Amino acid sequence: MVGSKLSCFGLARELPVRHSFVKSPVFPFQKFPGADTILGPEMKSTGEVMGVADSFGLAFAKAQLATRNRIPTSGRIFISVNDHDKPLAVPIARELAEMGFKLVATLGTSQALRAAGIPVERVFKVTERRPSIVDLVKSAAIDLIINTPLGRSSRQDDRLIRRAAIQHGVTCITTLSAAGAVIAGIRELRKGQVWVASLQELHQNGSTGNLRPALGAPFSLKADG
Repeated sequence: MVGSKLSCFGLARELPVRHSFVKSPVFPFQKFPGADTILGPEMKSTGEVMGVADSFGLAFAKAQLATRNRIPTSGRIFISVNDHDKPLAVPIARELAEMGFKLVATLGTSQALRAAGIPVERVFKVTERRPSIVDLVKSAAIDLIINTPLGRSSRQDDRLIRRAAIQHGVTCITTLSAAGAVIAGIRELRKGQVWVASLQELHQNGSTGNLRPALGAPFSLKADG
């Protein structure tokens, strides 16, 4: 636009990034009872947040915390994935089991995990019998949900599970890539406290290459709820 190359302004080199930055959209699903949480090409977010940390896992966890999606560090995780994702879900489930989480799954996913030697508890679908997975979510017996639907043709059970998660404050992950990021976040959260800093503090202390010395005090995830 100005008739010159970026190199003329000293902007051709890649700028160094000392920290990890993760932006996350904020979705207003709580305000629309009955709406499904499946995303399409249309824009549904009502804002964005950003998590900053020395590692990707902690930056992701902080971004999720800012959107009120709590990432548990222990408890029971429900896994239900479509047939295409079942082989890809095995290493994720194995890592979660090795981290001490109790795994719960419906028939198809539980069979795939057991075939891979992963301990998992089978739970009933809504259409089978009670108590179903939705009953467990409503009774606070599930701490995290990993549910990968197959587009708009997703079964009614999946829709009810996602709605129950929204209504009862249980974080629901709908892609395996996000599930991998959650694992990275859990590992970092287990190391200790989460620290916060303003962008001004990051800029002033950026030369240290370490995020924590720039910060005032840690805060507790439990206190935030």
